[in-house]
Amino acid sequence: MKRRDFTKVLPAFAAVPAISVSAFGASDSPVKNKSERDFWVETIQSIADPLLKALAKGKLKEKMPVEARKGSEEGRKKVTYLEAFGRLLAGMAPWLELGEEDSKEGKLREKYIRLVHKATERAVNPKSPDFMNFTEGYQPLVDAAFLAHAFLRAPKQLWERLDDKVKQQVLEAMRSSREITPWYNNWLLFSATIEAFFLKFDQQWDEMRVDYAVRQHLDWYKGDGMYGDGPDFHWDYYNSFVIQPMLLDIVKVLKEKNKRLGKQYETLLKRSQRYAAIQERLISPEGTFPPIGRSLPYRFGAFQLLGQIALEHQLPKEVKPAQVRGALTAVIRRMIQAEGTFDKNGWLKIGFCGHQPDIAESYISTGSLYLCSVGLLPLGLPENDPFWTAPAEDWTAKKVWKGVDIPADHALYG
Repeated sequence: MKRRDFTKVLPAFAAVPAISVSAFGASDSPVKNKSERDFWVETIQSIADPLLKALAKGKLKEKMPVEARKGSEEGRKKVTYLEAFGRLLAGMAPWLELGEEDSKEGKLREKYIRLVHKATERAVNPKSPDFMNFTEGYQPLVDAAFLAHAFLRAPKQLWERLDDKVKQQVLEAMRSSREITPWYNNWLLFSATIEAFFLKFDQQWDEMRVDYAVRQHLDWYKGDGMYGDGPDFHWDYYNSFVIQPMLLDIVKVLKEKNKRLGKQYETLLKRSQRYAAIQERLISPEGTFPPIGRSLPYRFGAFQLLGQIALEHQLPKEVKPAQVRGALTAVIRRMIQAEGTFDKNGWLKIGFCGHQPDIAESYISTGSLYLCSVGLLPLGLPENDPFWTAPAEDWTAKKVWKGVDIPADHALYG
């Protein structure tokens, strides 16, 4: 079969075990596992293209479908567009932060950086047909925070290069979200992430919102690398969807700015390393993982924390980068290539593996699904990083089910 546009042929790839043809040329980089990185790049393109191209033209609300639980479609239209944009950028940001290089992938990144700048302008301009809702209802607080998280992850490319007028409109939009009161659970981190964004870029910030969110999560720590979602423990993937990635990056900003809670960063990192090790063990030899808890239509976004720890070169010593690359590639491949993942125009559809609309909670709509992009954070590692260049290595579950003798696993105390 001749190589064709990835988005158009993706649904037909469900039975294909791998993409082996390089999109960028075999001699373009030193990466030994070139096809794996190509697959990740093609995956982020397939997710991003319909959304960013429509938004850059001011036609997102016109073109993006809104799938939701029956009867919820109209209500979700008020929030789904900011959901899609903020969540997509939260995942794309580390890759874009690598910036332009004299390679095909580097030039591709520059194209997307410019596209994101144009899309951002449309999203925050009150006169734009795609001006997004930052104030009405509760949901905009969530996705303003994901957008803020994207700027924290790509300060040079996504923030510093923005036009000054657009920067001011972003700041105004973020400030307007302050009127939304967060729930007494992981939502505290949404307010805190927005304030960390203000602090990072030397704007007036509300220290109390950050201090309260961080201290509450320190109190809600349950042990062995896991936090409660509020006072109670929930067996779902919110430690990875939201809690630990945002908590780490908030406190990292506090540390950079010499604020008092910045000293908690090392403690939080150790806990995140333990949870990352657990996440790696949850991936079966077949590239599956347990469908536990709510928000399963976020798909491989469930592994944001594992990807973030790999991105920051902070994997625990027993978890090798090549293990993580192999495990995550297997998961992403199974989910993104499942029949029904995309509609005929390339928009994501509700499901965990394929199209499964009944698996969605009432707060899930098309825009929500773009949180899957945060499962691709290691794309922010350059092509010559050991994550991409190290020889393939089986991940933990694959080793143990082959009969390989592996060291005992141990809990983290403290």
